[in-house]
Amino acid sequence: MRESMEIYPRTAAERAMKLQEVLLRATSGKIKWWQGAELMGISERQMRRWRKRYEEQGYKGLLDRRRGTPSHRRVAKAQAEEVLSLYRDRYFDLNVRHFHENRTLSQPGHAD
Repeated sequence: MRESMEIYPRTAAERAMKLQEVLLRATSGKIKWWQGAELMGISERQMRRWRKRYEEQGYKGLLDRRRGTPSHRRVAKAQAEEVLSLYRDRYFDLNVRHFHENRTLSQPGHAD
């Protein structure tokens, strides 16, 4: 478990630990499920989803599953460097808004 926590920010790991504690308290009957949801600031339905994931996957199920997956909107590094180079060298006198407008209008296929 320790190695899986190292890739998460401290706050995410702390939230997972708090959620685990609340789930355990609700499972043992010390608090009601709706009280656990209220403690976590989530809906009762979301609390049931977390309970199911915890029962199926244990502590690992409480961690964010999106972590480590690249964005589908990610720009290629070469393209980002090219745009930065243009902004620094050729369009240094424009602010970001005007740079964007200038580049958008100069793209092929753009009609006014």
